[in-house]
Amino acid sequence: MIVNRRIFVGSAAATLLFATKGNAMDEIDPEDVYAIIGQMLAAPGKRNELIGYLSEGSGNMPGNLSYEIWRDKGDENAIWITEVWKDEASHKASLGLPQVQDAIRKARPIIAGFGARAEVER
Repeated sequence: MIVNRRIFVGSAAATLLFATKGNAMDEIDPEDVYAIIGQMLAAPGKRNELIGYLSEGSGNMPGNLSYEIWRDKGDENAIWITEVWKDEASHKASLGLPQVQDAIRKARPIIAGFGARAEVER
């Protein structure tokens, strides 16, 4: 099934903004929330390995409200990553965390490319 990108992005963004790792929505300023939806392509047969590396590296990231990895039903090598952050600065800071750097180092050789990417807002 082919999903219209605008419908997918809008639906995913709405879902993400309500999925907040135990934080009450009244503690989050929706004007500052930073959300990203992006597609990543694994080398053939390496999707589960890629998901494993990304999952390992995504725990305990300050300011992260939600980090979800989804298998694309129509492409056996593709995944979608949805992220919601307290603000854009938290996302940028996460890229320097040791576990994130380790995940990037492990995953890089099996990343075949990137698909659509959108920064979304409510």
